Amino acid sequence: MAATGNAEETQLQEMEEEAGMEREMDSDEEEGMGIENSDDEEDDSSEDDKENEAEIQRLEEQLSINAFDYNCHVDLIKLLRQEGELPPLRKARQKMSELFPLTEEIWLDWLKDEIRLTEEEQNREKVYELFEMAVKDYICPEIWLEYAQYSIGGMGLPGGMEKVRSIFERALTAVGLHMTKGATLWEAYREFENVILATVQPPPGIVPTCEQQELLNAQLERIHTLFRRQLAIPLMDMEGTYAEYEEWSDQGVSDTVSQKYKRALQQMEKSKPYEETLMAAEPPKLAEYQTYIDYEQKEGDPARIQIIFERALAENCLVPDMWAKYTKYLDRQLKIKDLVLSSHDRAVRNCPWTVGLWKNYLLALERHGADHHTISDVFEKALNAGFIQATDYVNIWEAYLDYLRRRVDFSKESSRELEELRAAFTRSLDYMKQDVEERFSESGDPSCTIMQVWAKIEALHCKNIQKARELWDSIMTKGNAKFANMWLEYYNLERSYGDALHCRKALHRAVQCTSDYPEHVCEVLLTFERVEGSLEDWDAAVQKTETRLNRVNEQRAKVAEKEAHLVRQEEQKTEQRRRAKADKKNQKKGQKGSRPGEKRKAEDEDNENEWGEESEQPPKRHRGEGNQGSFRGGGAEEYMETESGLFGRRAPPCRRQEPPGAKRGQQMAPATVRKTQEDNPEQRKDDCSVFISNLAFSMEDPEKRLKELFEPCGPVQSVRPVYAAKGFRGYCYVQFEGKTSVPEALKMDRREVDGRPMFVSPCVDKNKNPDFKVFKYNTNLEKHKIFISGLPFSCTKEQLEELCKDQGTIKDIRLVTNRSGKPKGLAYVEFEHEAQASQAVLKLDGTVLQEHTLSVAISNPPRRNAADKPDFSRPMGAMMPRAMVYGSRGKGRTQLSLIPRSLHRQTGSESKAENGTAPKPTGGASGDAGFEAQAKPMSNSDFAKMLLRK
Repeated sequence: MAATGNAEETQLQEMEEEAGMEREMDSDEEEGMGIENSDDEEDDSSEDDKENEAEIQRLEEQLSINAFDYNCHVDLIKLLRQEGELPPLRKARQKMSELFPLTEEIWLDWLKDEIRLTEEEQNREKVYELFEMAVKDYICPEIWLEYAQYSIGGMGLPGGMEKVRSIFERALTAVGLHMTKGATLWEAYREFENVILATVQPPPGIVPTCEQQELLNAQLERIHTLFRRQLAIPLMDMEGTYAEYEEWSDQGVSDTVSQKYKRALQQMEKSKPYEETLMAAEPPKLAEYQTYIDYEQKEGDPARIQIIFERALAENCLVPDMWAKYTKYLDRQLKIKDLVLSSHDRAVRNCPWTVGLWKNYLLALERHGADHHTISDVFEKALNAGFIQATDYVNIWEAYLDYLRRRVDFSKESSRELEELRAAFTRSLDYMKQDVEERFSESGDPSCTIMQVWAKIEALHCKNIQKARELWDSIMTKGNAKFANMWLEYYNLERSYGDALHCRKALHRAVQCTSDYPEHVCEVLLTFERVEGSLEDWDAAVQKTETRLNRVNEQRAKVAEKEAHLVRQEEQKTEQRRRAKADKKNQKKGQKGSRPGEKRKAEDEDNENEWGEESEQPPKRHRGEGNQGSFRGGGAEEYMETESGLFGRRAPPCRRQEPPGAKRGQQMAPATVRKTQEDNPEQRKDDCSVFISNLAFSMEDPEKRLKELFEPCGPVQSVRPVYAAKGFRGYCYVQFEGKTSVPEALKMDRREVDGRPMFVSPCVDKNKNPDFKVFKYNTNLEKHKIFISGLPFSCTKEQLEELCKDQGTIKDIRLVTNRSGKPKGLAYVEFEHEAQASQAVLKLDGTVLQEHTLSVAISNPPRRNAADKPDFSRPMGAMMPRAMVYGSRGKGRTQLSLIPRSLHRQTGSESKAENGTAPKPTGGASGDAGFEAQAKPMSNSDFAKMLLRK
């Protein structure tokens, strides 16, 4: 017995020495990483030390301003660890852990540092507390293995062996199902038990006592049990574990264990492709984890679903959608209080800007019976989380007020909970007015939903209709009196809990104040009087509604007349400008023909300008990023955004192909041109036609060519190319025999024809449909789509797909081009899931592609309305850039300037002369006078003299 005891003590000492040697090796590694100053570090110059001290001071000051700067925390900890400043390092780590869950790397470094210190202090409990904090942040097999190994070093202490086994069992519960790393913990646990077996096994030739035999049998059973438990779980390379068990067991493997092993092996084979995909993918592997989670949820094993969620979140901790999906699963399926609440807590610590996670956290706390103080503390933390939208604060206040309302026992006339609820409603209104409006310049609650809920509670539960009326009076004074739906909400409240007198008052006020749908509230008032009112009430209601509707109709007529007058004025101004340009051109032609010595061909005397006398330039239409524009059929003026040339001017147009039938060297007469453009207008059918533009001016026989292009869409009745005096103008109308061909033709928009993107759009007469808009685009936040700027012009869709494919499933890629089809260095990439787009922003923003740094943000197209369009009649200083829209954690969305590049051009001495005028000189006292003199048109003789001087 004594010999056995000595052997056991000797074995324990050997295990402790091994654990001590491992810790010494870890300590040596840490010293090499900078925990203590090495000889090389001592030889460093004092200047480097001063720079590090200055950087540490700067980071500490920055954290004092913004404690939620995650990267600043990481940089500070790294510098302090290099300097070997252990007390400040411990303090910095503690501050960061209070705000954020720490990554596996940060925890392992911290734990190793503390283990080295506690060897000197002989205080293991501090390290145990630190390990407990670490295992709560993420499910990490390496941290659990480090925890178990550290506990082995103290198993010689009282209760040490039971503590080691307890930690191993917790580790197996947490990460034992990890298919690729779980086997390491199982093997470590078995190795520990094998060492214990060696201590209780008597030496050869000695017969054990009954007590020793019982200890030996119990230890053997522990090892058998560990083998059986592990073989029943699908893990990678489990075949080797089965072979090891066969070799270790004297009794062989039982049939029950073999059957469980085979089932687990089949399960492992099913999951193996997903694991191999994860191993081949690059971090953060969001799409791969999502696919794996979907598979496990179909299988339905809660423990395996939980472990794959935890693995995904360890690498995608900043993806709110993943946290929301995980916590939702826990709330609805597992419903284990400690697990659910800890997961919600980790979710809001990782993504504090996401209001949905905070709302779910409050609901989970209430669902699991948390005390009022805890829930209130979580709510206060949510208010300080820094949401990115004013409406987020409305949502979190609504969630908290709902919780407070559920606490109240309304059967009592007065209670402490009811007073807390009313005080919270009052505080919420003050908070929205003082804090939210000052920060966002908007209340976030324009419809006063919080006040509406308060009014309903007072009327329904508290029977205090007078308080409800006061609240509704306040709601109406906040700009809601003009909306019919708000008055009807008030009316319904009075209808349910008030009386007929106040219902009538509410409807009369609604008729007087409503401006959006006055007819509707008038109808409601008349219906009410039919049911409730007397003859006098009916007469008063009829008179009230007639008077109001007459006034509304008069106001609408005035507005319509004013708008029509403005339209007429604009048309007159346009006509005057057109005539002024035409007169100016005719005057220049007359001056040019009267100059002496000027040669001119006889056949050019009656020529129009290059685009024709009727129109200075070919029609344009807006084709911005949002594909928005306005059109008029029949050759009327249209607008389109175009790209400027290198110096902000339009490049000279190439010579156009003459219309069929015209003789070479001659020009089509103006009457012929007009006849071509207005050929049989009564036979035109806009609903069967499409408008084609951006075609090459040099296209040969455009009528025949376009008919061939569009015949696959349906029978073509006619093709009407538009010609100028010089030839084809680059656009035309294609009319089909039926309406069904138009949608097919519109699908050909942006198809490349002769090296140019062909624009295909509906043919609509804007004179008959002035409000018609052909192109509409989304102005809301597109969470599935990212916007990339800074791309090299040579970038192709294939290269962009190769860059983005690792972030998730790509549904569409669109490279933005200008009118000529040349790339603009911008692109939109649409993913299948919002989480994939969010991860792409985190992963790709700031990356370098072909020496170009990319800017990546969630797509948030700017609104396009009259207020957004630049006013070219004002100076450039009046055009202010659009405000940047901020996303999660301060990411800004790139905005494009809508000002043409020609307006950004700075005139200098290197600018080219245009139309015979020399550039304006940049310096000299006589610069202005010289420019005015040179701005006059130059004759042929002037040009000759200028050339002779050179």
